[in-house]
Amino acid sequence: MVAYKYVLKLFNYPKRSRARQDTILHLNILLNNCFRDYHEEPMPFDSHENGFPKLSQLSQSLRNVDVLDRRLINTNDHTVLTDDRVTKDMLSFKSLARYFIGSPKMQQALANNSKGRFPFFCKPSERVPVTITSLTEVCNFLNISAQHKKLVRLAICPQVTQYQIWTGALEELLTELKTELDVRIHQSPSNEIKMAQQIVSTCLEFLNVATSYDLETASWMRLSPKRIGSSPETHSWGEVGEMFGDLISCLKFESELVSHLTRLEAMKEGLFQIKDLLIDKSIGYRESQFQESLLQKKLTKSLGHSSRCLFILLLYYLYGSISAVDLDLCGGFCEAERKNNFYLYMGKILTSNDEKMVMNGLRQLNKALGLFEFVWKTTGVKGAMELQGHLWSVGAEERFLSYRGHKFFVHGIIP
Repeated sequence: MVAYKYVLKLFNYPKRSRARQDTILHLNILLNNCFRDYHEEPMPFDSHENGFPKLSQLSQSLRNVDVLDRRLINTNDHTVLTDDRVTKDMLSFKSLARYFIGSPKMQQALANNSKGRFPFFCKPSERVPVTITSLTEVCNFLNISAQHKKLVRLAICPQVTQYQIWTGALEELLTELKTELDVRIHQSPSNEIKMAQQIVSTCLEFLNVATSYDLETASWMRLSPKRIGSSPETHSWGEVGEMFGDLISCLKFESELVSHLTRLEAMKEGLFQIKDLLIDKSIGYRESQFQESLLQKKLTKSLGHSSRCLFILLLYYLYGSISAVDLDLCGGFCEAERKNNFYLYMGKILTSNDEKMVMNGLRQLNKALGLFEFVWKTTGVKGAMELQGHLWSVGAEERFLSYRGHKFFVHGIIP
């Protein structure tokens, strides 16, 4: 196995200046952060009449572009777009669309479609973007009490901290990062990228050891562990944690990899909690099973309700994916006309009404709704919850879709 620390010395890369740090962060950072800290809805254009032609124009130019995991994606070939102009156009498009969704004419149309049951997306606070990053945010959105929050954590933690969930989430994170680094190495072969590529490969080798048995020597059959230190392949999770720290240092100036960096920092929290545990299958079957059990217990005990690491594990547990849960319109949670009945509604803005785009948006919304539904059911609170997803695009016809038991409404944005 490659000793990656020797690679660090080999490259001996210089530290970037503060000025370089400031200039390298471009509009992709804005795209990543546009889902946070919105308190009011500004009017993006001086006149209502001038705004809608601009919205239509942007819709046409962005018709094959979508936002997935806080990155711009070309839906035709699934490539990641990093062009600053496209990023800026997408931000303008989403902002304009929110403005028109909140207009009196659009709100009246929504009220008519809901038959007066409830004024969906009528408040500016319901039309802001958000990225869900923790279990606490989900519980706060659902108005779950402090007592029930504790019960939710106690119920979820043992499920999502299982060994195969932990290693699976780490593997997906590193595999996705490796894919992007392999592309970047040809575009911009900097010392930092080369170093990061080497560290990721070494981490994946460690994970391979952690998830496989040596069938040739039948090490999985051994009942007694070998003496620790007698094998050069005996490793601990603390070594992976150190590599994550070095990896974060390599990538902290790479704005295009900011979503990966955020997840690396989150998973490092879990690695710190299990730094003394072994990840080598050659120690014997019983000992490895004991180490896996300790890993689950330590993570269950240490990962708090607001832990981003816990949330990533929850996403992987539910969907086998760690991609972000982004909402263009956060929507709301409210009580229905009947007692102990509730509405949960959320929205996504589409650049076109193409069927592929609608299905992509529908799946993303379904993921968010399913997450909230899972947490709600875990609380044990009495009451039924109706989940609704709303998708908006310019020129779309009003229609209703059903997907995996959830209701989805397609709306056309009107001037």
